[in-house]
Amino acid sequence: MFTGIVEELGTVASRSGPRLRITATTVLSDVEMGASIAVNGTCLTVVAWGDDWWEADVVEETYARTSLGALQPGDRVNLERPVRLADRLGGHLVQGHVDAVGTIVTPAPDLKVTVAPELLRYIVHKGSVTVDGVSLTVAAVHPDGFSIAVIPHTAEVTTLGRKGPSDPVNIELDVIAKYVESLLEGHKP
Repeated sequence: MFTGIVEELGTVASRSGPRLRITATTVLSDVEMGASIAVNGTCLTVVAWGDDWWEADVVEETYARTSLGALQPGDRVNLERPVRLADRLGGHLVQGHVDAVGTIVTPAPDLKVTVAPELLRYIVHKGSVTVDGVSLTVAAVHPDGFSIAVIPHTAEVTTLGRKGPSDPVNIELDVIAKYVESLLEGHKP
């Protein structure tokens, strides 16, 4: 479980088959084999690391269903370690399970993202959504997506300030909304 508060911008060092290597330092301060680190909102498992890098094996399903498949060496990525029970929950509950890939229409600070129409029922004005692992508040819902007002700090410390029109972004919907829908399904006439 994550919060959507990015701890560090890492850099893709290499991608060789399923093995993805990322340079970073902050998220490695307490790393251990099998630890989870979210990369652009996608929960990955640490399988090797050094002083300023770590690696994960990424299955083809994950590359195909997230924007990670488009990553190239030199690309910057949002990194976050899992939340601990003693930590503050500064963002919202984020699983690191990407629901879809959206497309940026308008870049930050007035970020507009298009998503598949079937996802819009989970996106509500002033609700939470995760874009590339960043916990954000929905400023407006549109027939084809949503808008976010990205503050300068968030644009500076995440990849959102570097992305432009047509760039893909990972979208994770609010897990609470998905659970509520699932629970209510059994009560439909």
